[in-house]
Amino acid sequence: MTIPDFTPNTDPVENWTPCPLPPREAIEGRFCRVEPLDADRHATELFQANTRTENWEWLGYGPFKTEDAFRAWMAETCAGEDPLFHAIIDKATDKAVGVASYLRITPEHGSIEVGHINYSPLLQRHPAGTEAMYLLMRRAFGMGYRRYEWKCNAANAPSRAAALRYGFTFEGVFRSHMISRGCNRDTAWFSILDSEWSHIRARFEAWLSPDNFDAAGRQRQRLADFLPPLAPGEGSL
Repeated sequence: MTIPDFTPNTDPVENWTPCPLPPREAIEGRFCRVEPLDADRHATELFQANTRTENWEWLGYGPFKTEDAFRAWMAETCAGEDPLFHAIIDKATDKAVGVASYLRITPEHGSIEVGHINYSPLLQRHPAGTEAMYLLMRRAFGMGYRRYEWKCNAANAPSRAAALRYGFTFEGVFRSHMISRGCNRDTAWFSILDSEWSHIRARFEAWLSPDNFDAAGRQRQRLADFLPPLAPGEGSL
């Protein structure tokens, strides 16, 4: 068996300094606001938005039978710095409709991951969901992070498709990476590098432009038209 052809990047990283930790500050978009998760502020809205049990299928926790149980989990799990949980607020209703976090934050190497993504039915297939991912990317790369990661259960086809839709490059599968809900989990790895970000950012911003939406708020062109996925193994854009 031979190892697939691959040219390692051993370029010097000159004048490198560790990145700052992400701040506990809201990020404002046109469709949504991404703000630090707070049990008192967000628990009721998120519990009500996530009554469908299938929303929790690919997460290592939930569903929660009662709001009190959900609130207790949030207070215990979601108040730290890593993972740094965020609520996604639909600006049309000013209600929390989804969750995402930064995690595995490694300032010394400039690596950060997005995960714990849970989009309620109120956020799925809504421009705010795509915008939230863009806003979190923009903050990370704006702070100097070199590598932005996405990992998911390799059996989670919608998550794999979402990563490619957002412009991540598929890097491979970690076999038997962990045990999740009593079952083996192979983990698919994806990333965006800082060298790719300027092109990906421009495509996101073209899709998010008001010109891309009609008077009813429907997209004129899909994100895929602006942000086709990178080919496996493709380098910087």
